[in-house]
Amino acid sequence: MLKRSKQKQLSPEKRFTIKILLCSAYLIVITILSVCSYRIFQEKQNIKSWNDVSNADEYAYIEVSKMSEKFAYYSTSKKSIHFVIEQEKTGAWHTYIIAIKDSDYSKFKDIIDYTYGRTKKNPKPIKVYGYPVVINDELKQMAIDNISNFLPAENEVVITNGNFNDYLTNSFLDTTIEREENFNILLFITLLMLLIMIILFFITIFDKDKVVDNIDELTNELKNKYFKSKEN
Repeated sequence: MLKRSKQKQLSPEKRFTIKILLCSAYLIVITILSVCSYRIFQEKQNIKSWNDVSNADEYAYIEVSKMSEKFAYYSTSKKSIHFVIEQEKTGAWHTYIIAIKDSDYSKFKDIIDYTYGRTKKNPKPIKVYGYPVVINDELKQMAIDNISNFLPAENEVVITNGNFNDYLTNSFLDTTIEREENFNILLFITLLMLLIMIILFFITIFDKDKVVDNIDELTNELKNKYFKSKEN
């Protein structure tokens, strides 16, 4: 009965060299995957400014510098609709519409009081987050009827149905909608590959050289097949 030949023993120097090469390759791949995972995660977590929103699925923010009292109210969902002003560092300001939970009114009270001259203390702007919701005709008309009570006196623009979208956009920021955490398949695959590489890295170090022996054996087999094919 034929016995299988024993696997050729590698010299300590060759074994160490193969292990170093393998670990170096793993570390390079781990570094690349780590950077890719971080960038994908950052992109996933990125919250856009209201000005940069292009569809209803994008989570966005507005930095509220001034805010009106509510001019509309949804009793079923208990949310109130307000005009807000976001002021840029350049001094330019933009008027938008937001919806807040009725119970959150106290968070904005200082800004609202300052807006109407009830206090002289200028509070810090508050950044609010939410999703775009298209303004229906009823809400649009209510906004047109009430905007003149909020805009600064020096503003001479008259908001109508014709120019409404130009000045107030066709949507409002609904801050009552919780952010959805959507599954990102690309991030999942990248993290899975990263985990596999880390496991292989530690196996190569702590498995008593089994991986090194297998790599050397595989390399020799490939070499033998290559040279045989050249001879034929």
